[in-house]
Amino acid sequence: MAFRISPLPISRFQHLLGASAETLSSYGAVRMRVDVKPGFPCRVSLEDAEIGESVILVNYEHLSVATPYRSAHALFVRETAAQAEPWIDEVPESLRVRLLSLRAFDDDGMMVDADVVHGRELESAIERMLENSSAAYLHVHNAKPGCYAARVDRT
Repeated sequence: MAFRISPLPISRFQHLLGASAETLSSYGAVRMRVDVKPGFPCRVSLEDAEIGESVILVNYEHLSVATPYRSAHALFVRETAAQAEPWIDEVPESLRVRLLSLRAFDDDGMMVDADVVHGRELESAIERMLENSSAAYLHVHNAKPGCYAARVDRT
């Protein structure tokens, strides 16, 4: 089954990029310097930031639904991030190298399936979950730590 993995739009974070520490603090965000790779996966580029690079750690509501599954969590955005195009029928390297939690949601925002897989097995897990006709979309999370990573839709 064909699928699309979508990064977050940079427009949601533009106001934070290059902002002062005081401004970041007003949004509950912080600037960090990358000291290990992989370890700071950017949700706009869907790439791991390079050692020495600056990233913003910010809370982001990735599941804005009126159900008990409504959810927000911390995620990284590279300050020099370029907007990535969606990946069609392929998995970005930043997902392929991690242990992932994959969650399927229906049109009403209710979870209909979930699994934990290594990124090397993500394609088959996506295809299996999207075979369920009640699954409208999937969310991918890093299992260690459990930050939101990307959205998956049928194409």
